[in-house]
Amino acid sequence: MPWFVWLITAAALAAAEFFTLTLFFGLLAGAALVAAVVAGFGIGMLGQLVALGAAAAAGLLIVRPVALRLAEQPLVREGSDALIGKRAEVVQEVTATRGLIKLSGEEWSARALDESLVIPVGALVDVMEIDGAKAVVYPRELLP
Repeated sequence: MPWFVWLITAAALAAAEFFTLTLFFGLLAGAALVAAVVAGFGIGMLGQLVALGAAAAAGLLIVRPVALRLAEQPLVREGSDALIGKRAEVVQEVTATRGLIKLSGEEWSARALDESLVIPVGALVDVMEIDGAKAVVYPRELLP
């Protein structure tokens, strides 16, 4: 029944990975599964330990660095989400409820993030969020 012990070990390591999200315990859980398969074929404890070590080494030395490198790549924002953080110019005075800005070559309806602000024509603003078809903006510089 050594294969059953390896399965319990793999489950415990998978649970640890679930709580840590480090991709360390998950790879060790995979190595324990490999050892369980080897044990299931009737190979002795030495063979099981060699399989565990080889699978763990392969996972930690090859798979983990590649996965971490892929995870570091910045997310690509698409659609209206890509406009957040962009600079725009006020074309028609922007208040808490209405206004118009020139954003990425297009005119967008806009409203001020701070409801007490009135942003004049020609002011530069940053797009803080997109609310439906309306850009929520904040001035780049203090208003008089």
